[in-house]
Amino acid sequence: MNKTEIITTSTGKIQGLISEGIQIFKGIPFAEPPIGDLRFNPPVKKKPWEDVLEATEYGPYAYQGFTPLEMFVREIQEDEDCLSLNIWTPSLDDKKHPVMVWIHGGAFVTGGGAVPIYDGSSLVTRGDVVVVTINYRLGALGFLYIPGVTANAGMLDQITALKWVQNNIEVFGGDPNNITIFGESAGGCSILSLLAMPAAKGLFHKAIVQSAPVLQPNPTVKSTNDLMNKFSLKTGDIKTLQKLKVEEIIKAQNEVLAEALEAREYEIMGFRPSIDIEGGTLPIHPLEALKKGEGKSIEILIGCNEEEGKLFTKYDPRLKRLKRENLNAAVIDLLKSMNLEGESKTLIKKYENARKDILPIKPMDLLNTIWTDYIFRISEIHMAEAQILHNPHVYFYIFTWPSPLFRGACHAVELPYMFGTIYLSESEPGLKMFYGGGPEAKIISEKMMDAWIAFARNGNPNHDNIPEWPSYETEKRATMLIGKEFKVVDAPFEKERVAWD
Repeated sequence: MNKTEIITTSTGKIQGLISEGIQIFKGIPFAEPPIGDLRFNPPVKKKPWEDVLEATEYGPYAYQGFTPLEMFVREIQEDEDCLSLNIWTPSLDDKKHPVMVWIHGGAFVTGGGAVPIYDGSSLVTRGDVVVVTINYRLGALGFLYIPGVTANAGMLDQITALKWVQNNIEVFGGDPNNITIFGESAGGCSILSLLAMPAAKGLFHKAIVQSAPVLQPNPTVKSTNDLMNKFSLKTGDIKTLQKLKVEEIIKAQNEVLAEALEAREYEIMGFRPSIDIEGGTLPIHPLEALKKGEGKSIEILIGCNEEEGKLFTKYDPRLKRLKRENLNAAVIDLLKSMNLEGESKTLIKKYENARKDILPIKPMDLLNTIWTDYIFRISEIHMAEAQILHNPHVYFYIFTWPSPLFRGACHAVELPYMFGTIYLSESEPGLKMFYGGGPEAKIISEKMMDAWIAFARNGNPNHDNIPEWPSYETEKRATMLIGKEFKVVDAPFEKERVAWD
């Protein structure tokens, strides 16, 4: 591969590689290594370097918790010095291409900007856009929450990356005044949080929220206390934590999360953005922020997958051969993180009535549907409802193309379709089993990419190869179903939605 020309950024000179006409810059550091006294603290802006940075290899992943990444990456290099970003651009010119900044998911304990299915090349080639992927601190290192001491360091990493992008993307051919942030799962949750964070104001102009889980009341308070107890430390003693080996912290973090998962306390997302009134990093819940109009200048595309819950329930040993008499206990486990367990029997009855024309109604099917709605769809509808009070440019979707392995459109199955990396399934049997593949998958991917690109370009996902996609409003609740065919349906699964009122 040939090298790019050397370009000058605010932090120093950089040279990348050219692959099939795309200029690619990997592993660009945007902050100082968050080690030593900087561990758990807000990121520090990267000091300029003197020599030319050879941006030809991805930077290390943030330290991972228990991780499914082996499915995508053969070897994972982890390091606390993880704060880097990657850029794909069609040209280093002054055309000011729209910019799409990807924030990865992974329950805030796993993932990274270098996962192969997040390769930006297809989006760049198809849409003449600039794609950026970023790393941020994960788990306890990024989301330890001690009021008045430390909070949301991982979110502040994301903001620091966005600041670097806004200050420098023009020299990579991007438009600093047309930046779309997009993310899935924990990445979608991050985007909702960024909409409510004062420090993120003005750093982006559009937002795509994919499968963002419901933001629970601060679970990180308990997980932080549990972690400190592992070391017999007082809650505010981060000085001692800063001196420990990072492997000790990750081991303790994983024990805390595993114990909470077993006890059904806060599932695996025990470390996540916290409402931080004392420090002001995230002073208000994102839903309340949208209701107040904090994101009124932002166009939003939001949605989820049809059967998100299947990813989480399939391999839970307690749910194998779930019987009707055990369904209530399973729903109670799901609802108690939001103190809604008293509603379980009523909710099950409403869902049975909503699905009474679908025979037979299996207990596991009901649980998967309740799981999908409770964790994802209903909270996203609430976010959309709040946003349209101030900005009518909101679009809602449900991805319906099934995973062969999970026999439904489970959590995360849309990712290679949206990135145009579904071709990876052809050489990786494990990926094909999860994501599918073939000619129909390629067509779905192209249409989905075009919608995301159109939205990044002008705030509207409509393009010539799909039916007209109306904006979302509470009268019709127009929703684009993305699957074998793209079709708009008014108020899909309406009886289930009403069950949560």
